Amino acid sequence: MDCVQHIDSAKVNEGDKKDVELQNQRDESIEGQRLLILTDEQPWKPWKWSRSWVKDFLVGVRCVMGSLMGMEWYCFAALGVLTAFLSFLMDLSVAKLLRAHQWLYSQLEGHCLLQFLCWTLYPVSLSALSTSFSQSICPFSAGSGVPEVRTILSGVDMPHYLSLTNLFAKYVGLICTLAAGSTVFLGKVGPFVHLSTMVGAYLNQLCTVLRGEKEERTEGSMLVVAAAVGVASCFGAPISGVLFSVEVMSSHFALKDYCPCFFAAACGALTFHLLSMWSGEQETLQALFQTSFSDDLPFYPLEIPVFAILGLLCGAGSCVYLFCHRWILLFIKTNKILIKVLSTEKALYSAMVVFLLASVTFPLSAGQYMASKLTIKQLLSSLLDSRQWTSQSHNASVVLQPNLCPWSEWIPSGNPYLTLGFFLFMKLWMLVLACTLPLPAGYFMPVFIYGAAIGRLFGEGLAFVSQNGVYLDQDRNPINPGGYALAGAAAFSGAVTHTLSPALLALELTGQSTHAAPILLATLVANALARSGQQPSFYDALSISKKLPHLPSLLKVCPRLSSVPIGKVLGPGGPVLERAAGPMEVQQVLNTCSQTQIPVVDTLDSRILLGSINRSELQTFLCHNHNKVLKKQLVDMCSIQPVSVQLSPDTTVQEAHGVLSVLCGESLFVTERGRLSGVVTWPEMKRMMADLADDL
Repeated sequence: MDCVQHIDSAKVNEGDKKDVELQNQRDESIEGQRLLILTDEQPWKPWKWSRSWVKDFLVGVRCVMGSLMGMEWYCFAALGVLTAFLSFLMDLSVAKLLRAHQWLYSQLEGHCLLQFLCWTLYPVSLSALSTSFSQSICPFSAGSGVPEVRTILSGVDMPHYLSLTNLFAKYVGLICTLAAGSTVFLGKVGPFVHLSTMVGAYLNQLCTVLRGEKEERTEGSMLVVAAAVGVASCFGAPISGVLFSVEVMSSHFALKDYCPCFFAAACGALTFHLLSMWSGEQETLQALFQTSFSDDLPFYPLEIPVFAILGLLCGAGSCVYLFCHRWILLFIKTNKILIKVLSTEKALYSAMVVFLLASVTFPLSAGQYMASKLTIKQLLSSLLDSRQWTSQSHNASVVLQPNLCPWSEWIPSGNPYLTLGFFLFMKLWMLVLACTLPLPAGYFMPVFIYGAAIGRLFGEGLAFVSQNGVYLDQDRNPINPGGYALAGAAAFSGAVTHTLSPALLALELTGQSTHAAPILLATLVANALARSGQQPSFYDALSISKKLPHLPSLLKVCPRLSSVPIGKVLGPGGPVLERAAGPMEVQQVLNTCSQTQIPVVDTLDSRILLGSINRSELQTFLCHNHNKVLKKQLVDMCSIQPVSVQLSPDTTVQEAHGVLSVLCGESLFVTERGRLSGVVTWPEMKRMMADLADDL
């Protein structure tokens, strides 16, 4: 037995020796690779001289570009160009798909049943494809994306909404949604703002790498700039894009982002116009929806109060629309059947809703009274026409040539009032229903067109009442219904979103500066009426429905949250260090938290706040004490930075959120009589706002 044990132990020792030898060989090979790297003796690679020349050339170009301006400005320009290219490519793809649908429908003329199937199944298939594709790749790609981007810009970290998979899923899904046409009646502004911020997030990472700096917070200047570029690249409207970023996206807009926003938005708008001109869609750099309003006397001073009345009408209409929108969002969240369907069969829900909408808009039935054959762009262009439809409806040559005059689709029976009224009634509930579709879609452009229809009906009625004109000093100047349509579009969309940027967008879209004063007046009046009830805007309602931790939206629905003290909702205090802490305590704190600033107190019992220490200094402190027998204390080697801004437990959550946003910091310390009560970080702020949203 002893011999057997001796032989077994010898075999074990030999096996251990072989393992040790193998490990030594691996270590030697790794060490050899390290020596090769350190001595630049790299393994042979082809085209060594060419690669070295290209590398030196790129380094030289980087130095030259860096000497002209900061690398971030090149990233701003690249953001505008890339976003405009994506917008143009999307418009081109959607236009081809829409033409294919129109061609197929025209080829089936004379076969009513086949035309009905073509009219309904084409958008149904595209909507189901958009839903299933986007949901299977990234569930966060559905909807507008504007509420999520607003939440990110307010300081909350939501990395899933800025991922590459979300970018790809949202882009392809949005093309399918827009290709469904005016049947679904959805746009691309909101999702494209989201797409632009995703591109901006990755350009921001590239910019930090090129500058050789540490990775910054993605809620910085690049995302604010990207929000402006998204609107500018959709319509070629840089000024209104910047104003949209100020009003809608940023709760606290920094002046340092002002010039970058205009620069990137101008690059995006110019690129979009150039691509449209080179593709043959435009002859020169001009407004996207060119109009022919009279410049001599666009409106009489007596019409100014009439524009104000139109603003009141649009404000009242926006209140009705927002009420219906909030009701449908609440109904979807509370109805058990819809909850089950939307959680398991999203594509089926989209197909059923789109089939209903397409059946209603079939041109051989009720659709002929809603101009359903026109695309989104044709709807807006026809509504902005300066001619009076009542006087043109008796012209047989115009009615018989709808291709030359798209607005003739509005007068199938010779009565535009019936068509416009029926359009407004039907599109109200259809648009509210379309907002529930779980696919990438925008909601601003449909609202803009709906407001244009209100203004057009108002202008046509005014022209009829005044017997085709307003007479002043025996000079006849017919009323321009297109001007009222433009004012109605800006007023209604501005009232729905609680912003003024649609007024400027209306001017940039059409190039009509003559109607600047009445459009702004109508938008202001509509906003005043829409805000009078302290009800949330369209985007605020979406944020509340999704329970996003966006404090400005929560305050709209529950103003009492502005008085909630932070001490009431502040969680347990995070890790702290006392001034006499040693390496063991410092190592424990570094392992348990990821904060950049660590609070330092006098003692753990007194918790008197002395200041804070950077995380890098604590790591240096550990390195110096690693091999020393006599361990030093924290106060002996690290400099404690005083805290300039401290919060009280009585400080409200709204005030704390504002201070954290304005200072662009990562943490704030809450003290009571000098004692540390807690630390407010962005994750902690997100948790507090999420708890407040759940309590609503």
